[in-house]
Amino acid sequence: MWEKDSAAHYAEIDSAVRDAGLDAPVLALDLSALEHNVADLLARAGGVPIRLASKSLRVRRIIDDVVARDGFAGVLAFDVAEARWLATESGISDVLLGYPTVRRAALADLLADPLALTRVTLLVDDIAQLDIVDSVVSPNLRPTVRVAIDLDASLRLFGGRVHLGVRRSPVHDSTAALTLARAIVARPGFALVGVMSYEAQVAGVADDVDGRFLMNRTTRAMQRISMLELRRRRGAIVTSLREIADIEIVNAGGTGSLEETSRDDSVTDIAAGSGLFGGHLFDGYRRFQPAPALTFGLDVTRRPAPGIVTCAGGGWIASGPPAADRLPRPVWPEGLSYITTEAAGEVQTPLTGAAASNLVPGDRVWFRHTKSGEVCERARTVALIGRDANGHARVDDLVPTYRGEGRCYL
Repeated sequence: MWEKDSAAHYAEIDSAVRDAGLDAPVLALDLSALEHNVADLLARAGGVPIRLASKSLRVRRIIDDVVARDGFAGVLAFDVAEARWLATESGISDVLLGYPTVRRAALADLLADPLALTRVTLLVDDIAQLDIVDSVVSPNLRPTVRVAIDLDASLRLFGGRVHLGVRRSPVHDSTAALTLARAIVARPGFALVGVMSYEAQVAGVADDVDGRFLMNRTTRAMQRISMLELRRRRGAIVTSLREIADIEIVNAGGTGSLEETSRDDSVTDIAAGSGLFGGHLFDGYRRFQPAPALTFGLDVTRRPAPGIVTCAGGGWIASGPPAADRLPRPVWPEGLSYITTEAAGEVQTPLTGAAASNLVPGDRVWFRHTKSGEVCERARTVALIGRDANGHARVDDLVPTYRGEGRCYL
């Protein structure tokens, strides 16, 4: 078990980054923690291949490295232009788009790229999405486009009046899935090759939050019921779809559901990515505790009052319902917290606490982001932290994020 938020861990990273002369804001990825998390994901997947969720990384050097390893198979991309880029520039031969797209210019680029079309699979849940592809390039003027159906994995109770999960696809039951599948199969220019479903109510909901005993028990019960229902429904739908199309891909799950999703015999690969970097969102999960591999440091620039210091930047708020758990978490030096009237600010972040009295301008505070890949939209590079022969931390390399490669998708 990795010692979470160890003061020695962050002190080593801080020293290594300073020795390398790197200014803040600075992202640092501890490679030993990354390896710990890779091993943890593979063990939890139980032999089912892991499809790397690129949105949770957004560092192509890391994506290329991990996806080439045993136990990993392909990428789940979040944008069509990104999917084409990974399929061509990185040579990744199996890229499944995790969301439908209606971006005509990006689709035109994909449809004009014969190599990418053999490697990229679009996701659809509506005939209108196929219409848009056809409006960009008619089917008689392009190669066949690979598509997968987005199957809604949410738990619906009481005739649909209760919806537990994210609002993604309208395709929930066998009738809807088969109706869409038959329309795809009958349509020139498309090949139905896969199914994707994301059980967010299991993979994306914490079940071991401090101080929430009853809510944790309720969440676990909901997740058990949901996975039982989903395994039956998804398995039956996939069996039916295989009767009318050559289904190569059945992707499901996420970092938070690897063990449960791997029990579904219909699944060919499980999406995961967030667990590699270990955002603090996962601190409230009972099933696993990823190491905090990716962290970011901000400079202390001033002391506006006794017991308060101000850092430059910091308002790197995670997506999702606005709440305190979407804020980056100050983790080193220990004993710092936000001022409630300001929290994490756009260009400055005041912090208070016992540790503030010992900080001066030029010192650095280290934070963990709530999610994983989103923080990489805030920096052009990531410092890779390795170890020398004596075990001392050092910056082995400085690699670009998507932003550092000039890539901005969503």
